[in-house]
Amino acid sequence: MKNAFLITIILMQVALVSCIPYKDTLYLQNKSQASDSTQMIVEQQKPYRVQINDILNIRIKVTDQENAEIFNPIGEGNLNATAGERSYFDGFTVDLHGKIRIPELGEIFVLGHTSSEIEQLITQRLLEEQFKETANIFVTVKLTGLKYTTYGEVGSKGSKILFQERANIFEAIANAGDIPDTGDKKDVWIIRQYPNGQQIHHIDLTDRRVMESPYYYIQPNDMIYVKPLKQKSWGTGTSALQNISAVATILSLVTTSILLFNRL
Repeated sequence: MKNAFLITIILMQVALVSCIPYKDTLYLQNKSQASDSTQMIVEQQKPYRVQINDILNIRIKVTDQENAEIFNPIGEGNLNATAGERSYFDGFTVDLHGKIRIPELGEIFVLGHTSSEIEQLITQRLLEEQFKETANIFVTVKLTGLKYTTYGEVGSKGSKILFQERANIFEAIANAGDIPDTGDKKDVWIIRQYPNGQQIHHIDLTDRRVMESPYYYIQPNDMIYVKPLKQKSWGTGTSALQNISAVATILSLVTTSILLFNRL
């Protein structure tokens, strides 16, 4: 019986150590200020600059719209295609040289430019080669959605598209089914594409100061990776109650084995 008691103590300690702390499951904790303080969060959003493989949605309008039809995609094709598939065939993809190719206008270098800067470039080219100022040219340039990929400890893995101008990391993760308790919210990886290659950025979603991070807002083609906590690899529960239940099952088996051994 002494052996059974000793085993019980050890298993109970394992149960308490292996459960996931409650604070590790909470988002946006106030880790730097007093609990009753009010903190103003300043957004770090900056205008997005176009990268290679981005797909742009470009629309050109003039007074006589028939003269501008050649510049605008027809929009026909498979009506059963998804929005992402239609944007791929209907949009203008930034090639490896940082250029897009527009009918009649030819190639335009857009790498590193913002949407408003690209609008000005196209408008200037149209005035120089196609129209006069009296045509009242109106150009709009938008990204064909924010495409990103999630993998690791998230509810839904794979590529996602958000059809909005900007989205923060919480919106992206919520769209992917959230992070379960077994996911490491303290060290989420943002793998971002730059002209000179990819870089990994680390953010802590349990700290509300994440809203001050330059990586708080996702960018097209971001990859979001959530590591599993060590407790998952141990095969234990996410709470003390689950662990105690597992310990009780193991203890029952151990006690039965000891009793059988003593009878031999």
